Amino acid sequence: MSKIAVIGSISTDFVVTADKRPKVGETITGNGFKTTFGGKGANQAVASARLGGDVYMAGTVGTDLFGKELLKNLTENNIHTDYVEPVTQVPSGSAHITVVDGDNAIVYIPGANNVIGNDRMAKLRELIQSSDIVVVQNELPQEVVEQIIESCFEQQVKVIYNPAPARQVDQGLLAKATYFTPNESEFKLLFPDMTISEGLAKFPNQLILTMGSKGVYYHDGTSEKQVSSYKVDPVDTTGAGDTFNGAFAVALTAGLDMESSIRFGNLAASLSIQKFGAQGGMPTLAEMKESEEYEKTWNIE
Repeated sequence: MSKIAVIGSISTDFVVTADKRPKVGETITGNGFKTTFGGKGANQAVASARLGGDVYMAGTVGTDLFGKELLKNLTENNIHTDYVEPVTQVPSGSAHITVVDGDNAIVYIPGANNVIGNDRMAKLRELIQSSDIVVVQNELPQEVVEQIIESCFEQQVKVIYNPAPARQVDQGLLAKATYFTPNESEFKLLFPDMTISEGLAKFPNQLILTMGSKGVYYHDGTSEKQVSSYKVDPVDTTGAGDTFNGAFAVALTAGLDMESSIRFGNLAASLSIQKFGAQGGMPTLAEMKESEEYEKTWNIE
């Protein structure tokens, strides 16, 4: 089984559902509240593990009650937590999510996730060296993200860089990522002076642009390609991108080609948004195989 290392955030999601979002100074009555497990790193690790990946999570949590529960959740999802470090000086990370008509708005508070500092890089380099693929996101300090991608590049280990939440990133760093997977708004921040087609052509077989219901776009070195999404009625889109990235990692390590790996990721994402919560809807491999859209040629066990 291929080893997938996910280096990133581990947080608690506080989710409110409502018929509308309040205006400034306005108080409204919501429909429901739920606490779920999240953090883009943990989400992507859970997505990969449920699809059969041998997943090692690296990150930082607080020593508070939330941190203990976050670690327990990772373990219950069959994720190795040897590289998850509890710290005392700050609380565990959190995200505060409002869901209206299936779409979400999020306020993210890094907390302990920002304590994954440079002093831990030696240990992380050991993890990277022993992995088949590394997955990293932007819910870590930028200098740490840069060192992770640089380390993968130097050690010739494949890395999927999900540049979310959106922030400006040096294009030289993007060039060192095996794959990077922005959505449309993140693409516009990364490449404000480029059209989508120009960006795809500049990074063939590297830039994987996720466009929600429009599908996924990439350039195969010859022409621009669109991989269609699967049409479903969403219940909660929280975690769809994380599900895609985790599934994409599993498919790549299983030996699937680019387009097949994207289709596998799209199907996982389409199943995830039919249930509530970032991790709550992430499918298992058995659930994937029950779908009429599952392709037997994927041959993932």
